[in-house]
Amino acid sequence: MSNSRPTTNIFAAQPIQRVSQMPVAEGKSVQQTVELLTRKLEVLGAEKQGTFCVDCETYHTAASTLGSQGQTGKLMYVMHNSEYPLSCFALFENGPCLIADTNFDVLMVKLKGFFQSAKASKIETRGTRYQYCDFLVKVGTVTMGPSARGISVEVEYGPCVVASDCWSLLLEFLQSFLGSHTPGAPAVFGNRHDTVYGPADTMVQYMELFNKIRKQQQVPVAGIR
Repeated sequence: MSNSRPTTNIFAAQPIQRVSQMPVAEGKSVQQTVELLTRKLEVLGAEKQGTFCVDCETYHTAASTLGSQGQTGKLMYVMHNSEYPLSCFALFENGPCLIADTNFDVLMVKLKGFFQSAKASKIETRGTRYQYCDFLVKVGTVTMGPSARGISVEVEYGPCVVASDCWSLLLEFLQSFLGSHTPGAPAVFGNRHDTVYGPADTMVQYMELFNKIRKQQQVPVAGIR
């Protein structure tokens, strides 16, 4: 059963979160690497706090809407996060993130003349949530169809909503169990390093992670390029 935040104001500031990819350990499978990571967390004293899921489906501009031959269509990523079960996120390529309710999925069906779902584009990560003091850690298996494609790690530091106030602390914790695979600051911090963090910032990180894994697996999204 997943734990979520149904009473959280989706537009309010949220705790700082860092989403990254964990490489598969040499000689191990994705699942075995996930087990190694979760074992490390349990040794640290982290406790299981339910499960989570983040999914993403890619849409591309319908050919009939393109004004001229050779014009490149835009991409839109429709995403869901079990932490926000009443919401849907639509991230535009190099653009804003729209936060809507779950009826947005129904709207996409009605907009098929403008945006079409790319074939074999569904990707998701599922796994276990772990609580360790003020940190919430989510280790997930990224899948496309029936196949495991990679590993996602999300770390949240509960007391802080401004990246510049706690990044060094978050980084130190990440290093404690990711070692040499500890990521740097995400691009979403950028010029907003001193502003409050929100759910859209987390979804942008997951979108970037999913696209990175797609490229690593050399699985192009049909109909996009």
